[in-house]
Amino acid sequence: MPTFPSPIVSRLPDVGTTIFTVMSALANEYNAINLSQGFPDFDCPALLLDRVIHHMKSGHNQYAPMTGVAPLREAIAEKVKNLYGRAYDPQSEITVTAGATQAIYTAVAAMVHPGDEVIVFEPVYDSYVPAIQLAGGKPVYVRLKFPDYHIDWDEVAALVTPRTRMIMINTPHNPTGSVFSAADMEALIKIVAGTNIVIVSDEVYEHIVFDGLRHESAARYPELAERSFIVSSFGKTYHVTGWKIGYCLAPKELMTEFRKAHQFIVFTCNTAVQFGLADFMQEKSHYLGLSAFYQQKRDFFLKAIEGSRFTPLPSSGTYFQLLHYDAITEEPDTDFAKRMTRDAGIASIPISVFYRDGEDNQVVRFCFAKGEKTLLEGAARLCRI
Repeated sequence: MPTFPSPIVSRLPDVGTTIFTVMSALANEYNAINLSQGFPDFDCPALLLDRVIHHMKSGHNQYAPMTGVAPLREAIAEKVKNLYGRAYDPQSEITVTAGATQAIYTAVAAMVHPGDEVIVFEPVYDSYVPAIQLAGGKPVYVRLKFPDYHIDWDEVAALVTPRTRMIMINTPHNPTGSVFSAADMEALIKIVAGTNIVIVSDEVYEHIVFDGLRHESAARYPELAERSFIVSSFGKTYHVTGWKIGYCLAPKELMTEFRKAHQFIVFTCNTAVQFGLADFMQEKSHYLGLSAFYQQKRDFFLKAIEGSRFTPLPSSGTYFQLLHYDAITEEPDTDFAKRMTRDAGIASIPISVFYRDGEDNQVVRFCFAKGEKTLLEGAARLCRI
């Protein structure tokens, strides 16, 4: 095998293999139930597959427009207008992306200059900080308050400086399952008023909010919409994480910059899938019923682990449930998660990996986007710990 002959000065010296890859590999090695990585073990709606296959057979197999096929951008605009009351121009303000991670990376690459500061909230999803660092920016951290993971907005305001270029928010929040309230959005409005700060609003779980709560999209608030890149994911909404299709909304001035980067990062996305999604988006009942679908799964999982020694923390959105294990062991969460995988046959994600300093509150994350048989067996194994 060839070997590079010179030392490499890494742009990301502190980055290794993601915890999702590590825990999924460990689950495979020990034949464990994998409730770690966030993907369903059930398939997408049959009609969606039918529409994608139809468009493949109809010859939609060449490059799509860089911005995405028009029917899909128009369907996105209609959905956003109906749900959040905000009109986006499909021609100039909506871009289809190769998943949400690409959209987030592109927004950062387009807007963050070397030395710019970007505020993120810990525990922070693992793709945000590397994107900032590759752009030459400086991540500035605000810690969500354990155990309900709320935000102290006074802390956020105190961290804003003339170098603050961007604030990255995520609601519903991965990995904690917390959601922003209207009061959170109003606090954010006050902080960015009169500044040139842009917002990346990661809303990939927009349709998975529980207990009668409302998803507080940045699109609902004109003072935020005017400065926000809003990112969503068809993978999360339609159980097709492997398709890697998402989209970004932004006012024309911001989207112009976004597309300059987008065209050289990925250029375009799968054509037949885009047409199939455009057709299936007319079936509004799927995404409108997604919160109830996943709330039933959350409640089913929680009921099944009632006999365990774990303490559930509130999950108000996403398809993740955090469990506090302080009554079981004092082990660090990464060690405990690996031991559970090896010895109990159940894989999870330790939350400390989402903190730059590894803060450990003895919490692990489980994905309940699984069938009832999988959840029952996973819960039975947790009850034996």
